[in-house]
Amino acid sequence: METVTALQAALAAEHAAVYGYGVVGGRIGEDRRSDARAAYDAHRARRDALAREVRDLGADPVAASAGYALPFPVTDRATAVLFAAELESRLAGVYADLVRSARGALRGTAAEALREAAVRAVRWRGESVAFPGLAERADTSSAPAAPPA
Repeated sequence: METVTALQAALAAEHAAVYGYGVVGGRIGEDRRSDARAAYDAHRARRDALAREVRDLGADPVAASAGYALPFPVTDRATAVLFAAELESRLAGVYADLVRSARGALRGTAAEALREAAVRAVRWRGESVAFPGLAERADTSSAPAAPPA
């Protein structure tokens, strides 16, 4: 049951990421558009795989919301980049939870998703954190709480 709960949380996070990258794509500069598109496609594929995994375990996959509240206004290229980094950081946390609760091949898949989210976050942010996905171990003192005005 714990695994299904963690899978559902990862699926919900992937739904939010797909939505979020739609927002990013509308504001990102041409120079980063291919990065945003690649991330969007990767999250759609993860979302679909997670939905299959949930169904395979006999549960109904959580549905996407009609819309999602953004953590801050995404109005230009700079805030789109910050938002993409935030999306990936949040996903890393959800996948860290799935790694903790999963076993076998699913655990390996979750670890790979965690790694991919951490790498994308670094690419967007331009710097890394010590323990991606583990907020209690990450040094967030240098990370901005919100984008600059």
